[in-house]
Amino acid sequence: MLTADEPTGAFEAERPRLVRLAYRMLGSLGEAEDVVQDAWIRWRQVDHSEVASPGAFLSRTVTRLCLDVMKSARVQRETYFGTWLPEPLATTPEDDLGDDITLTLMLALERLSPLERAAFILHDVFGVPLDEIAATLDREASAVRQLASRARKHVQAAKPRFPLDREEGTRIAKAFFEASTSGDVAALRAMLADSVVVHSDGGGKAHAFPRPIVGIERVSRMFEGVARKSWIQQARKLQDLWIDGLPGYFSLEPGDAFQTVALEIENGLIVGIYFTRNPDKLERLVERFGGGAATSPTTH
Repeated sequence: MLTADEPTGAFEAERPRLVRLAYRMLGSLGEAEDVVQDAWIRWRQVDHSEVASPGAFLSRTVTRLCLDVMKSARVQRETYFGTWLPEPLATTPEDDLGDDITLTLMLALERLSPLERAAFILHDVFGVPLDEIAATLDREASAVRQLASRARKHVQAAKPRFPLDREEGTRIAKAFFEASTSGDVAALRAMLADSVVVHSDGGGKAHAFPRPIVGIERVSRMFEGVARKSWIQQARKLQDLWIDGLPGYFSLEPGDAFQTVALEIENGLIVGIYFTRNPDKLERLVERFGGGAATSPTTH
């Protein structure tokens, strides 16, 4: 139980975990922070002497708020222009990744029902006991176990079979940037798996492909077309990053368009390329890494 002067400290200690939980539920850092702020307002109104575990109480509150948000979020995704990708959760190569959920797994979670997603994230990612999840979702523990099991089966193919070495991932991402900005299509092609898929999210606010580009031949032709445009060499890398567990980078493209690139790599080859160009999803990275981008020298 908390004394009268401890609630704020208890909440702030939980805040980073709550934001990550809400982000994994919603795929948007902005929405996640709004949810956590709503949880703070509710926390202030609680009789804290009756709360046995602040962490459990706040996880339950945030999860329920996320489930409410997901009802409207799913409608918005149905009308989203082009491909939807989660807002990039970016870390530098030296940072701790936090958990083992990758961008590809985040996309697989989008195919789950809200309750399946909540059960999977709470149990498999955050290690919340089944009885606590049952209380959060207002379900029997046996039903929660079934929800988590179904979710696990649905997303199994999206989970990396072998963890990617951080140094190898960063090396491949750097080589990809070099080849793509120099127009070296042969070097690019050598990095790609036959089944490679390109996804790009512009949200109707930045140039992006409306549908995924599938297969090495089509993807190579796409890069060949880009290589013929001399302005591609004006692209500038602003920061090497890991984006939702995948190696990549943040760059300023010709026309002053910011973007993130994340690479899904298997057996040393790129099987997925994820471009996020929607400016609404890049505001945090522009604030963090974009200062002076218009005049900074090219970084390779």
